[in-house]
Amino acid sequence: MKVYKPQWQCTFSVNEGAETSANWKERIAWRLRGIADRLEGGGRTLKIHYDVTPVVSRDEVDTCLGKGFEVTQRLLTQLAHQQACEDVMRHAKAELYEEHPSS
Repeated sequence: MKVYKPQWQCTFSVNEGAETSANWKERIAWRLRGIADRLEGGGRTLKIHYDVTPVVSRDEVDTCLGKGFEVTQRLLTQLAHQQACEDVMRHAKAELYEEHPSS
């Protein structure tokens, strides 16, 4: 009886800037991205690199990335809600947040 063994590989990385080993073209590209971020304001440029074997379609990759960003949105919303609650508590009950030096 023949045994079949599926094999796959996936690498995924997200960069916010040129790596130390980047060539001059990559460094210039990242500088331009940084300038664009400053001009537009309120944003952040990320470079996503992935290598999947066996190959999956661009649509499938886009679907996965979209779902990942949806999760990110939910997590950021939860963090914003928690911070807003803490800000209200710090204002309403400032005495709870005062640091008392130990004797």
